[in-house]
Amino acid sequence: MDGRILLLVCLLQVVGSSNISQRHDFFDVILNDKYDPRVPPMNEGKPVLNTIQLYIQGLDSISDSTMDFKMSFFIRQRWYDHRLAYQGRFDFSKVELDTKVMSNIWVPDLYIKNEKKSEIHAVTVPNKLMHIYPDGLVVYSIRVTGTYSCQMYLHKYPLDQQTCSIQMESYGYSTDTLTFQWNDTPLIRRPNLTLPQFSIGHITNHSCDVTYSNVTFTCLGIDIEMSRSYGYYMIQVYIPSFLIVCLSWVSFWLNIDAVPARISLGLLTVLTMTTQSSGARATLPRVSYIKAIDIWMATCLLFVFAALIEFSVVNVKTRVQQRKRLSLKEIPLLLHAKDDVSNEKPKLDNKCRDEARRVDKLSRIVFPLVFLCFNIIYWLVYTIWIPEIQKHD
Repeated sequence: MDGRILLLVCLLQVVGSSNISQRHDFFDVILNDKYDPRVPPMNEGKPVLNTIQLYIQGLDSISDSTMDFKMSFFIRQRWYDHRLAYQGRFDFSKVELDTKVMSNIWVPDLYIKNEKKSEIHAVTVPNKLMHIYPDGLVVYSIRVTGTYSCQMYLHKYPLDQQTCSIQMESYGYSTDTLTFQWNDTPLIRRPNLTLPQFSIGHITNHSCDVTYSNVTFTCLGIDIEMSRSYGYYMIQVYIPSFLIVCLSWVSFWLNIDAVPARISLGLLTVLTMTTQSSGARATLPRVSYIKAIDIWMATCLLFVFAALIEFSVVNVKTRVQQRKRLSLKEIPLLLHAKDDVSNEKPKLDNKCRDEARRVDKLSRIVFPLVFLCFNIIYWLVYTIWIPEIQKHD
């Protein structure tokens, strides 16, 4: 029994040493002085066909202020290099290359067009993979994480939908030398891919070949559709501002003589709405167009300010009688003016106070009704409407 084990160990050692020897021969024969990694493997003048697949590992964050997003993914590329074919010379099913050897192999000059900043992971070694198959097929995969620009249209913010893209293009080779095409399964996404503030919709792929100075370069792109989750904004912005507007209507039920209370309530709601409006827009870029959040905040501020103006009107009406009585006292031509003013006082007083009370009663109905109509129009418009600029995109 011990002899069989010893024989098996010896055979494995022989096979292992033979395999190592063949790998040395492979590099000596295939990657010799005749192989030039600076030259693309064009066969009979045909452009190199690079087949690409993306595995989306994660969408980490999206920034409205800088209009970019962060994504981690694997770029998997496949092309044929006839100079690396070894069928009939070696019996490997495939050759797995070390990262130190990959620099000796020609690879497509793919770059990401809308990249701001990115990196290839290098823990504990550079996250690269390269396999060579007998027929010269090269499979190349790298793991990339970066920040990429995303043109956002914030007309409907925070009820908006955005489409962010990744565009992969050849930097130096025209379509006469290198072309990109999508794999039969172009996109794979990690299950349960989520974002805190967005729900991820369809991810589609397309071709985006571009021409510079009459030279066409190959390009492939993906579009990621995202809808903003506005639950956070409902809790932090819409509901508090709605309640502040309702709070400003409390002054309509206060006594018309409660001047300090009504002034304090009006100023408090106006200042609170101003602070709320500034906080809601603090993280947004300074765009020139009007956003949905601007319409909401401006209207809420207008309502609380109108409630303060309503009190001013009521207060003025309650003081009309006093001004009229003072003016009558200054007319020296009236006989017994003092007695006349004394008789006029109750009439003027009751009339003016009744008018002030009618303004308050009318405001109790008009303000909530107008605000309700605004809410209906606001939510219908910004739920259904799609900006023209996004339609064209």
